[in-house]
Amino acid sequence: MAKQTKRTKARTGDTVAPMDFAEAIAAVKSNATAKFDESIEIAVNLGVDPRHADQQVRGVVNLPSGTGRDVRVAVFAKDAKAAEALAAGADIVGAEDLYEKINGGFMDFDRVIASPDMMALVGRLGKVLGPRGLMPNPKVGTVTPNVAQAVKDAKGGAVEFRVEKAGIAHGGIGKASFTQEALEANVKAYVDALQRARPSGAKGTYVKRITLSSTMGPGFKIDPASLNA
Repeated sequence: MAKQTKRTKARTGDTVAPMDFAEAIAAVKSNATAKFDESIEIAVNLGVDPRHADQQVRGVVNLPSGTGRDVRVAVFAKDAKAAEALAAGADIVGAEDLYEKINGGFMDFDRVIASPDMMALVGRLGKVLGPRGLMPNPKVGTVTPNVAQAVKDAKGGAVEFRVEKAGIAHGGIGKASFTQEALEANVKAYVDALQRARPSGAKGTYVKRITLSSTMGPGFKIDPASLNA
C-alpha cells in the first residue's frame, strides 16, 4: 500500500460529495499548505461534444479579482500600434523581427495579441502557436485594432477558456492568498462566462460538474446549483 505523505494525511474536507461553491473555496484554501502561494484551478465538465462544430465553447472572461500572476504579453504590431502596446505594458512588441524570434524557438510569453494587419504574418506561425493555445483569435479579443486595451485586459485578469476533447474547460482563477470574497467573485465570473458561451448544439444539462483545486491540494466538487448553473 502506498505510503501517505504528511500533506496527504493533513488534508481536511469531503472530496467526494458536491458542496456549496463558497464551502468548496474555503476547503481549497485550507488545504493549500505548500510553502509557495498555490494557484487555484477550476475544471468544468460541460454537456458538449467539441468534435461537432456547433458544440464548440470558447471565449474570454475578465476575472474581477485578477489572476494573481504576471502575464507576459507579446504583441504583433507596427508603428503607432506598437507604441500603444508598449505604453500599455506589453512585454515584447514587433512584426517581422518578432516572427523570426518565435519561429526560432522564443516562447517567453503567455499571451499573443495582434493587430488585424499583422495576421497574414502571424498566420505563418500557426504550427508553433496553435498547439500551445496561443494563436491570436478575434473571438477572444486577441486580434484587435485596439491592442492597448487588449494588453491591459490580459495584464489585468483576462482569462481565455476553451473546451477540450473530453468536454472540459479549465483555467486558473486566482491564488490561495486571495480572500474568500475575491475567489468567490472569480468563480462566479468564470462559470457565468461559460454559460454565456453555451453553443446552440448543447442539449440537456450544460454544466455537469465543477471541481476546484489548488496546485498541491485535492480537488473539491462544487454543486452547480449553488452557482445557479
